[in-house]
Amino acid sequence: MHLAQRYHDISTGHRVVGHENKCRHLHGHNYRIHFHCAAELDEVGRVIDFGVIKEQLCMWLEDHWDHRMLIWQNDPMLADLQAVDPSVLAVPFNPTAENMAQYLVEVIGPQQLADSGVILQKVIVEETAKCSASFEIR
Repeated sequence: MHLAQRYHDISTGHRVVGHENKCRHLHGHNYRIHFHCAAELDEVGRVIDFGVIKEQLCMWLEDHWDHRMLIWQNDPMLADLQAVDPSVLAVPFNPTAENMAQYLVEVIGPQQLADSGVILQKVIVEETAKCSASFEIR
């Protein structure tokens, strides 16, 4: 199995429910999200055209998460935040880097790469240049 990788940068806010320190407050990051796509090589000799990764995965980030506030659908602050700013996005997970990576691999990858023969095998979510988390299908 071969891998093709591309990253994309977004700016996104969040709050981590239950966090014991300052991440329980509203804040944001300039995220770098790495997509690792896997497949057998096509007739051209590639996993997937890098432009397709951009169109299907990077642009999904731009359209859905960039410059948005990701708030867990079970966060007690969600309704109040959406009352102040309707663009606050309810997500089905507590928005840690680990959960973001898993959601992208398990939900968004299959949706965006359907019928391509390509699997989004791994996502790395960098919150900062020093801190990242990943999720990978084995």
